Amino acid sequence: MFLTSSRPVPIRCDVTVQDPQRTSARRKRSTTPEAYDFRRPMTLARDHARALEMAFETFGRQWGTQLTSRLRAVSAVTLESVSMVSYDEYVRSLPEMTTVLLCTVEQTRSTAILELPIPMVMTWVDYLLGGPGRVDESSLRELTEIEMTLLRDLLHHVLANLTYAFAAVMPIDVTVRSAQYNPQFVQAAPASEPVIVAVFAVQAGESESSASFMIPAEILLAGLRAGEDLDARSDEERAAQRHAQAMLARGIREVPVDVSVRFASRTVHPRDVVSLAVGDVVPLSHRTSTPLDVVVDGVVMARAAAGTNGNRLACMVVTVEENH
Repeated sequence: MFLTSSRPVPIRCDVTVQDPQRTSARRKRSTTPEAYDFRRPMTLARDHARALEMAFETFGRQWGTQLTSRLRAVSAVTLESVSMVSYDEYVRSLPEMTTVLLCTVEQTRSTAILELPIPMVMTWVDYLLGGPGRVDESSLRELTEIEMTLLRDLLHHVLANLTYAFAAVMPIDVTVRSAQYNPQFVQAAPASEPVIVAVFAVQAGESESSASFMIPAEILLAGLRAGEDLDARSDEERAAQRHAQAMLARGIREVPVDVSVRFASRTVHPRDVVSLAVGDVVPLSHRTSTPLDVVVDGVVMARAAAGTNGNRLACMVVTVEENH
């Protein structure tokens, strides 16, 4: 296999001078890197993430409207984030004591969780009983039977909005089954199972807090995948897309690419570079039996042996870097 060109392929000797200060500066990142476990990938596809964000944003707006009408206090619920994590990670992120409402997803009989801070729930109860919505946020206790009944009635109307919000994703109907107050003792799903977690900022009157809603990821992702199979485009639109893809593939193949063949680089001191003069010899660490690097845009794509093709310099590719 030969790589030929209308112009000679340069075979060059690279002399690299390392500047410790510039090297350390390049290693600095503007943000803190996040750990990613390749054994348990927990990443949402961009299209899926956007669809879920839109659904949960709609749910949040409806939730805020319900709170305003039922509590008779100006309320707002804003979506802060949507992520996919393991169930164990979600539980460990919750406070030691909080209101964990176990909900049943009627379509699959799976368990979802609506987590509400206890001070926020007590504020709602005070509003429902005609109070000013002021409670001692330092007191953490379980809800009484009357308080739980009031909360169930309020959330019955709130969770009904999930059906409307997720109409474009899949039919979903959620009802409150029971309440717990220590998340560590709640086993709603296997520890490693992926779950979708939506975090909301909730404001009711002067009270501000956050809440979260957890649902097994496979329930929502199955609905999103099913929706991808439905193509509502016309024949003309599909033909236009195929033509555009073909044009793009053809254009990529015709883009000119500079290919270089080089020896292994060698690091020298600045004093050696400054003292270079015509006729000086720079010894290389490249063995004569070692193939040369075939480089495209700084990336080694293959290894090649130097040779000729007619009256031109050429190289014969002996190995290809499969990772590229």
